[in-house]
Amino acid sequence: MTLPDRAELRLQWTRQALGDDAASLRRASNDASFRSYWRTVSAGREWIVMDAPPDREDTRPWLDVARRLGRAGLHVPEIQAADPQRGFVLMEDLGDRILLPELNATSADRLYGQAMDALLAMQQHADTSGLPDYDEARLVAEMELMPEWFLRRHLGFTPECEQWDVVESAFRALVTSAQAQPQVFVHRDYHSRNLLVTARDSPGVIDFQDAVRGPVTYDLVSLLRDCYIAWPDEQVQAWACGYRDKLAAAGFKVPDGQTFLRAFDLMGLQRHIKVLGIFCRLWYRDGKAGYLQDLPLVWKYTREVGRRHPETAPLVDLLETAIGDRDITVPLS
Repeated sequence: MTLPDRAELRLQWTRQALGDDAASLRRASNDASFRSYWRTVSAGREWIVMDAPPDREDTRPWLDVARRLGRAGLHVPEIQAADPQRGFVLMEDLGDRILLPELNATSADRLYGQAMDALLAMQQHADTSGLPDYDEARLVAEMELMPEWFLRRHLGFTPECEQWDVVESAFRALVTSAQAQPQVFVHRDYHSRNLLVTARDSPGVIDFQDAVRGPVTYDLVSLLRDCYIAWPDEQVQAWACGYRDKLAAAGFKVPDGQTFLRAFDLMGLQRHIKVLGIFCRLWYRDGKAGYLQDLPLVWKYTREVGRRHPETAPLVDLLETAIGDRDITVPLS
């Protein structure tokens, strides 16, 4: 007997979950992972079906984190049905108004204010028990994607022994800073493409399955030094300091403003070093070319922030040597 293909299996499961033999599916969006999302309408209500082939993706972390965030008061999709064995989830449709195109000089204070209020609720109330720690091994493994995929694969540059010392020294400083911070629930991809403007309780929060327990500035810098949109640094620092004051008022043990901003800087640098590698890997391994166009902004953050701090300035010098006059949006042939 011939087994149904993935599209047929997805449709059969959706109709069964909804109790609607007439339901149909249309693509809602793709993901940087192997997940895909599909929209369906039944009894006048729109739903989203997440398809995560179980040989490629495990839906159980997503389901677990969705429950944690829902209990913490975050606006995450309500789950109607789930089948981890087959890799399907039927959930509330939060719409498709992602934060990114809604952001402008007029709306930014309001929209970021809502996002930071949600972040504070998450850091105050989301259960971290049993989550992986954002420990040294994880932080370093992420940053090592940069020399592997950005330097070697994308730029064709292999560091010499003494240059590796520069890389490792910077990585050590970034790990030390991250581990010195209060450790909280970390979404890990809290930015303008994973937040939705919704009719109630904005923002809607998605793509949270990789949550960990980690540094308090990680999600904040993901939001404010977003890889897809940039703001004047004075504004970013003002938002960050305002959030630091909210943390203090909520009872978190946070340092003074300048110390907090240094931790914010170095946490962002860890993230952007990682992302230089991830965006290249998405092209060379997964064939997703669009992310190369986002490299210049990530490199701008890396260069400007890295130069501010003596622990990381030599790494910026090394990366500038590797890049030379290359257009980093162009793949290595």
